[in-house]
Amino acid sequence: MRRIITVLIATLALPLAMAVPAHAGGLDDAFAKVLVKKVKGTNVKKHLDAFQAIADANGGNRAVGTPGYDASVAYVEGKLRRAGYKVTRQPINFVESWSENSPPVLDLTAPTTKSYVPGTDFVTFQPSPAGDVTAQVQGVDLTLPPTPAPSSTSGCEASDFAGFVPGRIALIQRGTCPFVNKVVNAGQAGASGIIVFNEGQPGRTDPFPLDIGEWRAGIPMVFSSFAVGNELAATAGATVRLKVDANLVLGTNDNVIAESRFGDPRNVVMVGAHLDSVPEGPGINDNGSGSAALIEIAEEMALVPTKNKVRFAFWAAEEVGLLGSDQYVASLSEAQRDRIRVYLNFDMIASPNYAYKLYDGDDSDGVGSPAGPPGSDEIEERFEAFFGSRSLPTVGTDFDGRSDYGPFIAVGIPSGGIFTGAEGLKTPEEAALFGGTAGVAYDVCYHQACDTIANINHTALDVDSDAIADSVARFAFNLRGIPPRTAPQAAAALSAESATG
Repeated sequence: MRRIITVLIATLALPLAMAVPAHAGGLDDAFAKVLVKKVKGTNVKKHLDAFQAIADANGGNRAVGTPGYDASVAYVEGKLRRAGYKVTRQPINFVESWSENSPPVLDLTAPTTKSYVPGTDFVTFQPSPAGDVTAQVQGVDLTLPPTPAPSSTSGCEASDFAGFVPGRIALIQRGTCPFVNKVVNAGQAGASGIIVFNEGQPGRTDPFPLDIGEWRAGIPMVFSSFAVGNELAATAGATVRLKVDANLVLGTNDNVIAESRFGDPRNVVMVGAHLDSVPEGPGINDNGSGSAALIEIAEEMALVPTKNKVRFAFWAAEEVGLLGSDQYVASLSEAQRDRIRVYLNFDMIASPNYAYKLYDGDDSDGVGSPAGPPGSDEIEERFEAFFGSRSLPTVGTDFDGRSDYGPFIAVGIPSGGIFTGAEGLKTPEEAALFGGTAGVAYDVCYHQACDTIANINHTALDVDSDAIADSVARFAFNLRGIPPRTAPQAAAALSAESATG
């Protein structure tokens, strides 16, 4: 019956798509209302049951590099291929194993000599590639002495490396953005090695072991104390030997990309959720919830001839550094990126102690991370309009780099989405708005074995699935308010690709 109804909608939608202008009350509005009615929380729950069964049969998790993840990929691929999508797998790399053969070395060799103590003064950034380099150190946008607020932004932007001399060792201060951002920017600037030192604020002085999941700069990298970084920064012409002796083994898993058969390929509406869990549990809220909602929405709209191309992405290896989405974006040409008009991200949409959080596309609160690329404000407004239509409150949440919108924002693609909270504590103000318990985590089972099918708030799952359906439907027919990205060369490249098959 579902497929019969979908075919009828497609039959009706085709002439309407050619005849009705895309404005409020037009085809976008009509299709949104139909799709929201068709998308059912009970059907989303069935996909979550399937993910739970997959985890149960595969060691209790669906983490990248495991049979549970492979089975999750097969499940999603099968569902969307049968629905009529063009489905592809994109192989991506992740760190399968990493180990050190001997302690790292960090020695000042000029203008004086000094050996720093591994494990005390510095540690290796896991999973650093092996390397042995002696070169001059160059500080990158350092804040010395450190200030209480705002924290250092050293290395967070590619522009921080203006004037950086390729071949030198980048000296970068902790703060503001993820370590991964700093490492990637240093590698792209031509650094031969990387020293990130702790920020210098109270409680942020000493190094500590951590796995940042990033190796692609291909150069040795260590994390040092503030004292070491401050000393190197203050030493004119400081030259150091940096050595990491490690074994790095890469594995491969797949992103799943499902693209609609209909729509203008020059205007792509991209919708994504990460498919992997952490090794500790089945990941039903994080992020079976987002993935299951996208499967249901994709199935219900599969045969509708939308005006714009719709592309669903199920990301691998988000839990180990956004690797699936990052490698996907890196694989695109500039022309291909320009065709992606919006990116919508859904990571944890059914937290038990939920709040309806919308990514703050316009930085309306004026604090934390800045606004998203132009058009992100329009995405946020569309979600606000949906929740407002049901008299449901929302609050903003920052683009803090913790989910798969990060790589899209980095290349200027307007982004947005819904998030119901993770390990953070619900505020009294949020408890007054949404119910639940103040002072308790939004998801007390975040990254734990108890993130099972029992860890879902069904009201949040149902409402958020409807909100996603509404937004996807509207953007599928109407990109008004989203700044054009497609350059003339992008259109030319598309024509050339079509000509060559």
